[in-house]
Amino acid sequence: MGRTAGEMPTLPDVGSVVEVRGATWAVTDVTEQRISRSPADEYIQGTQHVVSLQSIEEDRMGEELSVVWELEVGQTVLPDQGLPNLIDVHSFDDPNRLGAFVDAMRWGAVTNADAKRFQAPFRTGATLEPYQLEPLRRALSAPRANLLLADDVGLGKTIEAGMVVEELLLRHRARTVIIVCPPSLCIKWRTEMLEKFGLDFTIVNAETLADTRRRYGLGSNPLRLYPRVIMSMAWISSITAQRMLNEVYAQADANSVANRYSFDILVVDEAHHVAPAAPSSSRVRGYAVDSNRTHNVRKLAEHCEHRLFLSATPHNGYTESFTALLEMIDSRRFARGASIDEKALADVAVRRLKTSITSLNFKERQIESLPFTPTDDEVEHYTLLQDILNRTERDRGGGSP
Repeated sequence: MGRTAGEMPTLPDVGSVVEVRGATWAVTDVTEQRISRSPADEYIQGTQHVVSLQSIEEDRMGEELSVVWELEVGQTVLPDQGLPNLIDVHSFDDPNRLGAFVDAMRWGAVTNADAKRFQAPFRTGATLEPYQLEPLRRALSAPRANLLLADDVGLGKTIEAGMVVEELLLRHRARTVIIVCPPSLCIKWRTEMLEKFGLDFTIVNAETLADTRRRYGLGSNPLRLYPRVIMSMAWISSITAQRMLNEVYAQADANSVANRYSFDILVVDEAHHVAPAAPSSSRVRGYAVDSNRTHNVRKLAEHCEHRLFLSATPHNGYTESFTALLEMIDSRRFARGASIDEKALADVAVRRLKTSITSLNFKERQIESLPFTPTDDEVEHYTLLQDILNRTERDRGGGSP
């Protein structure tokens, strides 16, 4: 609805539905602007108001925005919408409509107390196998979904994690999600979550940050603006990313905030990359060394309620490194360097090999040696490389390999 020049726009109330910048929002707060105006605002008569908004569109659910209502262009307060008048007290309901209503009530009646009724498998666009429901069962049977999904390559760890994420969102046990993965997998994760589960994720990087600040101001933080985000392991250790994360951590750590978690769900793909590095020499007793990536992901995990770590090779042969990874997943059950409780590990880890999944008839792996004759140049370069490796090992004190 338009208005004439000079006419003041209708101020919305808390709870009103408005249309701003081409999207539909619910008003969460209306505050009178008390700061002094700039000369550019003098043509606006009357008091200005800061209106806080939250998106109610399905693909932007939970996204937040604050605008100065009187300065916003094209803002509209939508009329109140009541329930549709479809009930005729003088006749029976249409059976198809009644059946759809009953089904909708049943599907929406899942509560946190009923862990045996799944919704996510019936809403996903992926082709599921029975064994992929085990992580979902474990996630719902515990107060917090802290799991190590260590299935063999090709068994669908992404689908398993996606179902857990969607189920927790449907049950309102979670709202915000952050996925950390190698840079080459960011687009794959975004595509899989959108196409298989209808969940729109925003890849947060330097380009996203610049675009967000152009649209919402220099002080905007994509991690606070978007409820579902993806960050690469390479970028999460950058100064810019850590500054944004620390801002979110500080908000959760404030005494005035009831929720002490910055994110509800953390998903780490290829989690063996965030485990502490193994000792540099196999001949010398050493301790696993934390990298910046290890330190930053551990700090992030401490600020997330539910943690899903995915890796087909979580154990690199060093117990200290493996226990450090388990400590990130569940610090109440595991401690770095301590002996592993096998029962606790069985509760947290989901590990299946292709050889144990007999229903899918995976092709048996066959290893075949292919003999070849190296050229003289290849032999020379191989010998030089081996000499370099031997000298490096001796310099570290490990002796000849």
